[in-house]
Amino acid sequence: MSISLNNQACPLEKALALELSDKKAQGLYRERAVVDSPQASHIVFNKQSMLNFSSNDYLGLANRQHAIETIKSKVNSVGFGSGASHLVSGHHQAHQQLEGELASFQNREAALTFSSGYMANLAILQSLAKKGDVIISDKLNHASLIDGSQLSNSDSVRYAHCDLASLERRLKKSARHKWVVTDSVFSMDGDIAPLDQIAGLCKKYSAHLIVDDAHGFGVLGHSGQGCCEYFNLSQGQLPVVMGTLGKALGGYGAFVSGSKVLIDYLVQTARPYIYTTAMPAIVAEANRDNLDFLSRNPQIIDRLNQNIGRFKKLIKQTSLKLLESNTAIQPIVIGNTQALIRVSQRLKDDGILVGAIRPPTVAANTDRLRITLSAAHTNDDIKKLVESLKKACVSDG
Repeated sequence: MSISLNNQACPLEKALALELSDKKAQGLYRERAVVDSPQASHIVFNKQSMLNFSSNDYLGLANRQHAIETIKSKVNSVGFGSGASHLVSGHHQAHQQLEGELASFQNREAALTFSSGYMANLAILQSLAKKGDVIISDKLNHASLIDGSQLSNSDSVRYAHCDLASLERRLKKSARHKWVVTDSVFSMDGDIAPLDQIAGLCKKYSAHLIVDDAHGFGVLGHSGQGCCEYFNLSQGQLPVVMGTLGKALGGYGAFVSGSKVLIDYLVQTARPYIYTTAMPAIVAEANRDNLDFLSRNPQIIDRLNQNIGRFKKLIKQTSLKLLESNTAIQPIVIGNTQALIRVSQRLKDDGILVGAIRPPTVAANTDRLRITLSAAHTNDDIKKLVESLKKACVSDG
């Protein structure tokens, strides 16, 4: 329903409509398509059956039947809504157990659950970085880390993407309390930050390292513990890690892990934690079930890595060029917004759903297909994807 005064558009409505019109003209207007099926490698999208290469469900656990049965069996005893924040009456035994199991899985002292990764990153930076401190961030960090840095009221500078020399120059210039902040796996490029070397620089210059492991938790390392395991970094070397539960784990929510002192401090100071209704306890139970499955079946990560290798091998036989990535995120830069829209539509017409990423999510002229692979994809799924990519991209020159 439009906002109107005496059948005339109000000034706010006119201003917003003008901005929306500009976005449409530039091909940057976002529209929500409706999914009418469970999240899986094949979904019903806008009433069309699609092969799904756009989801972050890297291990294919979002529709895992045992987790669904857990929800059915426990919902009567646990209920649905949490009713309050964790510090009032919303902290259920299921949350407590999930936090203990996450900490144990990662070999860290403690963990704290949040309703989303975005909120967790806001909480970390708002709580830890103070006025007079400096946050040194990778240029391609996730939006939540950028917003968290602004919320912190500390100074913020950026270093060139995954550039150790650039980071060191920033560290040398900063004599104050320093926080180095980076993604582990970058969500739009799929590359992995050199965290072992970054941790070394942090030690050299007495800086604290904060890592967003949203796209690493569950898939990096032999057992899926994430970036800590992948780089063999101790809690002392990597004191603050954020991980999400809605990607590789197939559930919903997020967590921060580290020392018990860190977690106790966040409970006392993190406004996005203190003033938000807790994640539904039944969701925590499903997260626990999928975490238990991953801990007992780490070979599912091998299946994902095999699919990544299979896809890259097939792409090498074409003229298509991928960005350098060894993770489930495999981007193909198209470069032009209108061309990207055309290619994306051709893929949809062929029954293939791939993320079409445009500015401002990525820099201008780096519009891209963000292909995401899952352990649930079959060999035939991947072959069809590559064939469709060849037709869709070649047709656009």
